[in-house]
Amino acid sequence: MASPAPTPALPRLLKALVVSSVGVAASHLVLSDTLCLSFTAQASAALGAGSGYSSDQAFTSALVNTFLLMPLVLWIGMRVAGERRAGPMVVAGTVGWVAAVGHGVDVLDSGPGAVLPPGSLALVVVGAALASLVRRSRAQTRPSSSSSFQN
Repeated sequence: MASPAPTPALPRLLKALVVSSVGVAASHLVLSDTLCLSFTAQASAALGAGSGYSSDQAFTSALVNTFLLMPLVLWIGMRVAGERRAGPMVVAGTVGWVAAVGHGVDVLDSGPGAVLPPGSLALVVVGAALASLVRRSRAQTRPSSSSSFQN
């Protein structure tokens, strides 16, 4: 069975821009909602509530959930868009997202409804989309023929 012809660069880039935008939006939503839970736990602990779901647990789950969500959204999104070999995009998008969150998590700590710096978010979207254009060439191996040994 022959593999389908690769998608031209521009349509693949446009698909990747849409998918990476959805990935950033979904990851940001999960991050901000779970950080809001962290703020609520922190406030209830300050008011003397019993030890239940601690703010440290909420903060850790916020980061873990968003770091797991980004690669899943990127990979599934590209598969739904009909694209294969999205590995470089997934890696670049995830690394970019981790860097953006690490750089801007202090902004999110300022309160509910805060947004990561738009420049960082745009950089993640564009970086992941451009990484989708990286393709590994498949090495075509041909079985050696016995004619090369003939004189």
